[in-house]
Amino acid sequence: FEKADAGRLFLLMNFGMLLGSLVFGPICDRFGFRALLAVSVLLVGGSFATLAFVRGYDSILGFLTLLGLGGGALNGGTNALLNDISPDRRASALNLLGIAFGCGALFMPFLVGSLLQSMGLQSFLVWLSALTLVPFILFVMAQFPPPKHQRGITRSAMGKILGNPLLFLFALLLFFQSGNEFTMGGWISTYLGERMNFEPQNAAYVLAGYWGAIMAGRWIVSRVAGAFPAHALVTGSAFLALVAVVGLIVTDSPGGAAVLAACVGLGFAAIFPTTLAQAGTVFAEFSGTAFGIIFVVALAGGMTAPWLVGRIAQDHGVGSGFWITAAGCAGIIVLQVLIRMVERRRSA
Repeated sequence: FEKADAGRLFLLMNFGMLLGSLVFGPICDRFGFRALLAVSVLLVGGSFATLAFVRGYDSILGFLTLLGLGGGALNGGTNALLNDISPDRRASALNLLGIAFGCGALFMPFLVGSLLQSMGLQSFLVWLSALTLVPFILFVMAQFPPPKHQRGITRSAMGKILGNPLLFLFALLLFFQSGNEFTMGGWISTYLGERMNFEPQNAAYVLAGYWGAIMAGRWIVSRVAGAFPAHALVTGSAFLALVAVVGLIVTDSPGGAAVLAACVGLGFAAIFPTTLAQAGTVFAEFSGTAFGIIFVVALAGGMTAPWLVGRIAQDHGVGSGFWITAAGCAGIIVLQVLIRMVERRRSA
């Protein structure tokens, strides 16, 4: 494919993720989690199996869209489920789930690199498809909480959700954070090669350190979340990430850059799952619908920020583009202060 054609594939898959993130919430709130998660994982597995054999561009485009649809619904549905079944430890549970997502992001590329040559692309995709039968069986066998709104969400209830300013503050905060994570994960390697002449292999090690720091940070937060207020965890994490990003932009030391990249990951670790836990506490009665709206806005940030950094990097270098990430960290701090103010006002 031409690069423009490949870019269109990513665009349609991301569109599928946005659609999946939008529809999972009302479905979960009305019908429960079992059917949505089971069907979503079948969509993912079926898409992998079909992609192993189709050849036409339009067919690939369609099945990648279905892959995004299933993946987006799985992402949102699993977060909403853990929020509902862990009311006394939401931040810990969602940070642990974040570790699972991070494991996929870190180890799947290693699996691709180590198995693709020996297995071939077609066999590898079939293997991935078969692997999805494991969560499907678990979803069929597991016990799930009953649906919260079997008659659907009324207009007054939807008005109550949309009329709460905290929904949009949480969504905007995760718009920034999703953009930050997508940007650093996608551009760190290029930046290290451009500014400090890192070899691709060494840049990949630094990127692995970034993802490893995210997972380590989420494990730490899962252990200590109950001892600290959520707003303090998010604010402190965003401040650490802001300092580390600025340091990464200005440093001339290769070793320092590697350490700072890991510090960025450590700072990012708690922000997304802990903010979701805050939202889950406020919107506990309508967690699926609220999470769906928040995830759509967050994914929009994940799509927009890396593109914007790329536009800036075209003429001014990736380092200049990273100021977008620094601004996103500062925005998170401001939004968390506003969230705290609104919560105090509503509880007074």
